[in-house]
Amino acid sequence: MQAKFIPYSKALLHGDTLLKESERHYAFMNSRRTVREFSRQPIATEVIENIIMSASTAPSGANKQPWTFCIVTNPSLKSQIRVEAEKEEYESYHGRMPQEWLDDLSNLGTDWQKPFLELAPALIIVFKHSYDLKEGHKKTNYYVSESVGLACGFLLQAIHQCGLVALTHTPSPMNFLSKVLNRPKNEKPYLLIPVGYPAENVMVPDIKRKEKEEVIVRYS
Repeated sequence: MQAKFIPYSKALLHGDTLLKESERHYAFMNSRRTVREFSRQPIATEVIENIIMSASTAPSGANKQPWTFCIVTNPSLKSQIRVEAEKEEYESYHGRMPQEWLDDLSNLGTDWQKPFLELAPALIIVFKHSYDLKEGHKKTNYYVSESVGLACGFLLQAIHQCGLVALTHTPSPMNFLSKVLNRPKNEKPYLLIPVGYPAENVMVPDIKRKEKEEVIVRYS
């Protein structure tokens, strides 16, 4: 099959305008924080769908787009997910995780209890497609974890852009999500992201991000 191409068009920035835009964007993204306490204020379904479709513009191996985003707003389902997640988290905090890991988490104030899974108005649960099924036949996907990771990065950016907050939750193991949501066997749970407005007067850990010199290596 011969590749089909279309013209690419985008407004270009230069000089001081480009520099100022890069500074503005960095400052905006640097204000993003993980939030674990949510308002119960609902969010329109269309907003969540637009955020997900923004995430789905991420690049992927061979453009296979190997992802499914499940939106959970049903209170009963959220409660069930919380119960199952807390079972796994309790085991992790009481034996699975080494002491070094627990020490690293201590400054963040986390524990095995996850009330945000019920309080957040929406849960976005991301599944990666280990392979696709077309008319009963397996179709290979490429760089699946990398592709879905990029989409999740786009998702978090879109959530922040819309003035909402989120956290990335990874109960381990996460297989219960496949069962609770009745997902097909080719889909594996990748990330659970509660989304909403922050609770009133919410507090977040006083953390510091690495300085430029710690994350950039230049080769001129």
